[in-house]
Amino acid sequence: MTLHLDGDLLRTFLAVADSGNFTHAATRVGRTQSAVSMQIKRLEEAVDAVLFERGARGVTLTNKGSQLLGNARRIVALFEETAALFDATALEGKVSIGIHQEYAEERLANALHAFDRRHPGVEITVRCGTSEENLARVQSGDLDLAVIFDWQGHSDGEVLMVDPTVWVTSEKHLTHERRPVPVALFRDSAWSRDFAIPSLESCGVDYRVAFLSAVKGGLRLAVTSGLAISPISRSDIPPGCRELTAGEGFAVVDHSNVVLVINPSSRSAAVAGMAEAIREAFSTFAQPAASAA
Repeated sequence: MTLHLDGDLLRTFLAVADSGNFTHAATRVGRTQSAVSMQIKRLEEAVDAVLFERGARGVTLTNKGSQLLGNARRIVALFEETAALFDATALEGKVSIGIHQEYAEERLANALHAFDRRHPGVEITVRCGTSEENLARVQSGDLDLAVIFDWQGHSDGEVLMVDPTVWVTSEKHLTHERRPVPVALFRDSAWSRDFAIPSLESCGVDYRVAFLSAVKGGLRLAVTSGLAISPISRSDIPPGCRELTAGEGFAVVDHSNVVLVINPSSRSAAVAGMAEAIREAFSTFAQPAASAA
């Protein structure tokens, strides 16, 4: 059998495999969910095999899908490397970027990978930290640019999107029905004290702090395991979980702007190219961006 594999189909396959969810994959590749489903169907027809098992909580790879995964990564990487060889606009230089952990695992990771493939002559340095840390590094000149959360409207950057923080519960465990409801919060966080807890108290929710974490992954674990509900960005709600609504007695915690801040002294073509790659990474979101204060 002679296979004719399309690079776009393989990229979509990788997006679904990595996210475990057609909706999240659609965001990553900039297509509608129905278009992603159609692409996967075309790929399955091309290889004459079922690649994913569909379930209530997302999709998982079949044995054939797992066998394809490694080769698909190598093929897509070769496509990107080949394109970079013939790209007359390839950049050179150095870029240092700060990213928030909220977007480090997927959206910005993909953007950074694509940029690195297209511009192998650019030396990229990444710092993953809090918004406060990375903003301070941009202002001091230690970073060329950063993507930060701004829930107070104090930054002077370019708003990429509005990403509300909402209370999230497990669909399977129904943790939100307990009283007092167990909540998971960031440890030693002014944001938790000034925003998350007041949002519960303003709605009269009887709660107890059951889980403290220094990183986002801990909050996601608390929710998916049913140990607690937690405030999570709407764009980052884990599979098998959902937003708690006003009708259920919970309020939106904040309406954070996701902001790109650039060191005004960093004017190289490499920095400008990285900024454009970041804009593209967020351009698939339909939520309107508010103006930065």
